[in-house]
Amino acid sequence: MDPKYLNILTVIVMFAAVLGLGYAALNFYLTKKLKEGNERMQHIAAKIREGANAFIFYEYKIVAIIAACVAVVLALFIAWEAGIAFLIGAVMSATAGFIGMKIATYANVRVTNAANESRNIGKTLKVAFRGGSVMGLCVAGFALLGVVIVYCCFGWAGGMIDVQAANPIIEHINPITKQSYNLSIVLSGYALGCSIIALFNRVGGGIYTKAADMGADLVGKTEAHIPEDDPRNPATIADNVGDNVGDVAGLGADLLESYVGAIMATVILALELFANTVNASALIGASMMLKMVLFPILFAGIGLIGCVIGISYPLLKPKLSDNPHMELNLATWISAGVTLVGGLLLSLFLFKGESAEILKNAKLQIGPVTPWVAAAIGICAGIAIGIISEYYTSYDYKPTKGIAQASKEGPALTITQGMATGMISTMLPVVILGVAIFLCFGIGGMYGVGCGAMGMLSFVAATVSVDTYGPISDNAGGIAEMSMLDEDVRAITDKLDSVGNTTAAIGKGFAIGSAALATMSMMSSYLYAAGEEFLQNGANLLLNIVRGDIIVGAIVGAAIPFLFSGMLINAVAKAARKMVDEVRRQFHDNPKILTGEEDPDSKQCITISSQGALRQMIVPSVVAIAIPVVCGFVFGAGFVGGILIGATLSAIMLAIYTGNAGGAWDNAKKYIEAGGVEGAKKGSPAHDAAIVGDTVGDPLKDTVGPSLDILIKIMSTISLVCVVVFSNFNLLKLIGLNGIFG
Repeated sequence: MDPKYLNILTVIVMFAAVLGLGYAALNFYLTKKLKEGNERMQHIAAKIREGANAFIFYEYKIVAIIAACVAVVLALFIAWEAGIAFLIGAVMSATAGFIGMKIATYANVRVTNAANESRNIGKTLKVAFRGGSVMGLCVAGFALLGVVIVYCCFGWAGGMIDVQAANPIIEHINPITKQSYNLSIVLSGYALGCSIIALFNRVGGGIYTKAADMGADLVGKTEAHIPEDDPRNPATIADNVGDNVGDVAGLGADLLESYVGAIMATVILALELFANTVNASALIGASMMLKMVLFPILFAGIGLIGCVIGISYPLLKPKLSDNPHMELNLATWISAGVTLVGGLLLSLFLFKGESAEILKNAKLQIGPVTPWVAAAIGICAGIAIGIISEYYTSYDYKPTKGIAQASKEGPALTITQGMATGMISTMLPVVILGVAIFLCFGIGGMYGVGCGAMGMLSFVAATVSVDTYGPISDNAGGIAEMSMLDEDVRAITDKLDSVGNTTAAIGKGFAIGSAALATMSMMSSYLYAAGEEFLQNGANLLLNIVRGDIIVGAIVGAAIPFLFSGMLINAVAKAARKMVDEVRRQFHDNPKILTGEEDPDSKQCITISSQGALRQMIVPSVVAIAIPVVCGFVFGAGFVGGILIGATLSAIMLAIYTGNAGGAWDNAKKYIEAGGVEGAKKGSPAHDAAIVGDTVGDPLKDTVGPSLDILIKIMSTISLVCVVVFSNFNLLKLIGLNGIFG
């Protein structure tokens, strides 16, 4: 491939990243310039901002220490380039999460004020969406910027890619382990940096927000029978802080990691496919390999440009309608449409010069448009999974209405019905995933599967913008309640929040689907990188599931998501228990709080949530990182291959189950509050039972479910990074027992 064209294409991607970040900066400035409202509103917003800032700074101090240790280990024993790439990924992810959290704490009160002054849904929507767009654009912008930096610095300038050589992949040698490595390991280091920040942000933020939420609900709603976000509840401020650190910073880092994981899985697979296929230079050709490596990065760049256009639609439209669902959907579909059209042109331009034989050897079965078709299949699958999730979680449909009706019989049946709904809801999404994988693999091999994952998240800036707008609107409603504004104001913010919950269902569909597809691609790269142990006839991958170490690894791997989930739920429960005790203590010791004569001590609740989250997040996060590494150095690459298979399969089911069950319990409660169940209203025994169900579902849908996506990707990524060492240096090999499994 002519280096001149390579430079032009790189400039396009860099332009997309700078455009996205520049637009994010503009929207940050325009949001912050708006009025904050009256003095009480400003005071409450300042307390939320202060709590969020304190938590994120403490969290990042802990994460920085762990990240520095991981970077040193990578630099010494894997590759110094991987260590630096890891730090770049960590910085990009942390920066995106921090900026998103900051704008959310500025936008929330401005949304409240917009609702109070205008009493217009369209004008309020514009403020909330502008704030959310900062997070969305930063996620895609920083992720893509980091990809370009790592690819250019270590690929071209670092001498790991020689575009004019017959074999453009240049191997380097680690001076300590004497093991060879190439660019795929360095790119894996970048993805790992993003993953570790995402894991800590999701786990820490999830524990924080759910501990505060459960404490506020269990005592405030069910015992004191005061409304949600009532200023008399000492846990209310902590709950609103949690929305920012969990549902904004955590969400942003999570989807940035998913975005990077999908891109890197496809790029790494192309590199490993070429490096480990016999006669790859003759069969595929260097030019074709470079195009396969560049396609996911360029497609993501086009996706970001498409998102800038889509996001601009509601922000530049003179007057938005009173139907926020329609306006937000239009922004998303415009982004997706531009991305698909641009991706088709890119696919035709990039691959049209290659012969039919080379395309077939690369397993692109339907010609130059194969990668684009695979990406389109991924997008359709993500939408379908999102629609199914909405069916099982929205109170417009039978499953959630059934849970609400069951609440009339008490909390036991509420929980039983919700569990059943969550379990049943796993089947259809898995069928959709299976069909998508089958089609993508059929037309493009594992590279096609990677393109499907990348397609799902190609317009992530738009989906994150819509997702982030939800917590901002939720916070705005809390500020309205605590500021004792008119009920009309809260009605507007509640309407925006409920629409955000519905649109977020599609976002979860993309996250779960892309995690499954990206993990499959990353696992294939792992098998290639492990070498001859998994290669049949020098080209075809073979993972023999009935081999002793692999089947045992698969059984152990299947248990890991359950262990991880149980640890997270325990962590939330411990922090929530302290929160419940504190709220009860304040109500008991100072009866004037409930009469409104004195303000509660919200700082103590913020401290409890912060300390609980920071203490409890470390062990489950370290377990996720350590298990595949330790098992690799003890039992070897085959055992870890089995772990990845087992963990991926069980985590997909568990993520869908927890997300849908938790969402259904939450919306069953809202259905009762909206008057949907005859004879049940706020404060009734049925409502109390629904609150118990919602409380059980809170850690499932907002802590466990989202973290499982990250778990399987971080396990795959760290296994790929370390396999170059533990495939040759493990305990079984050291004592001569590595041959017992065949």
